[in-house]
Amino acid sequence: MRVSIFGLGYVGAVSAACFAKEGHTVIGVDIDPYKLNLIRQGRAPIVEENLEPMLQEAVTTGRLRVTDCASEAVHQTDLSLICVGTPSKENGDLRTDFLERVAAEIGDALRTKEAYHIVVIRSTILPGTAEEVVLPILEQRSGKRVNEGFGLCVNPEFLREGVAIRDFYDPPFTIIGSRRREDAETVAQLYAGVEAPLFLTSIRAAEMIKYACNAFHAVKITFANEIGMLCKAEGIDSHEVMRIFCADTKLNISARYLTPGFAFGGSCLPKDLRALTYRAQQHDLYLPMLAHVLPSNRLQIERVVKQVQRLRRRRVGLFGLSFKPGTDDLRESPLVELAEQLIGKGYNLLIYDSNVCYAALHGSNKAYIEREIPHIREILCDDIERVLEHAEVVIIGHLDRALREQVQQQIREDQVVLDLARALDPSKLRGDYIGLYW
Repeated sequence: MRVSIFGLGYVGAVSAACFAKEGHTVIGVDIDPYKLNLIRQGRAPIVEENLEPMLQEAVTTGRLRVTDCASEAVHQTDLSLICVGTPSKENGDLRTDFLERVAAEIGDALRTKEAYHIVVIRSTILPGTAEEVVLPILEQRSGKRVNEGFGLCVNPEFLREGVAIRDFYDPPFTIIGSRRREDAETVAQLYAGVEAPLFLTSIRAAEMIKYACNAFHAVKITFANEIGMLCKAEGIDSHEVMRIFCADTKLNISARYLTPGFAFGGSCLPKDLRALTYRAQQHDLYLPMLAHVLPSNRLQIERVVKQVQRLRRRRVGLFGLSFKPGTDDLRESPLVELAEQLIGKGYNLLIYDSNVCYAALHGSNKAYIEREIPHIREILCDDIERVLEHAEVVIIGHLDRALREQVQQQIREDQVVLDLARALDPSKLRGDYIGLYW
């Protein structure tokens, strides 16, 4: 393919060298004459392992050349990758002035180009930047419409400085967000020699995935360091703890618990987090990330209460009361707390949970209800139809799979469904559907 790369810093220089090595014809574009002269000599403008010999080969074979002329680059290539920096402003927001300048240059070049051209943003940008910042500039400067005269894609990079070339050829995945699937498929051809899962998605999702990855990496480092702080205070080898911790690929290092949804609860997680942070305090240690997990968890409950309040309807049916499906354990259940808050605010509430029937409860759960939430037993109901007939707002905390179809079929047009578990299919509902985070 014929590719132009705008911005020859870490991402752009590595991408140019690797694409050229894969047989593509690459034109690098930058406004810095020093960088351009270095690359023309086959020298690397940055310190990166194995980059210079790859640049030398690319320049020698003619697969890579550089210029400061955007029009020349756009007219002689089929797609343009934008790899300019997006540094922070003082308030934490992103600076997009470099991005806007390049978009304007590409837009000007597209005005006089007849062939369809794909613009690919490889820079790290916040959701909405491609369509709300870059796209208007491209359309205004080119006089063309997206998907007609040009295409727009987002292709985030996952290159770590120092091992960027290795990461280029062995990434966790390749993400391409687009407005037209055909554009994404064209961009995907650039990575034909890279063995990695390929995900074609929306532009906004592609923008967000990069941030989700980086945020999680920061969380992992902080988590390991906070555990390390407490281990040190306890005289424990933190590297041994984390080595064994990472051996659990079923729960710890896995996709488990990484699905957005409602708050956690139960007999273990809240109790153990409190104990861990209390022990840290005894050592005069402050573990800010771990200390803020429970407040963040409680915020999930408060958000749902506010959502119900905004609906301005008083009769509520709640499906699910135990802390998770498949159990009758009510200890520290966020759904119990949700029910308590709704009752306290005067809502007329009925609750259905196939695993929690007061007449069948015994032992610790029955004692818990009688001691902590005796008023809830009066609104526990074992009749789904009665709950649905009563409710103006139906809240799905969790719902057994066997009951989902029944509930979906009986939702009325005048009801609002607030789904906290993504348990129902909105396309099969007659009422209004609100997903918690989807």
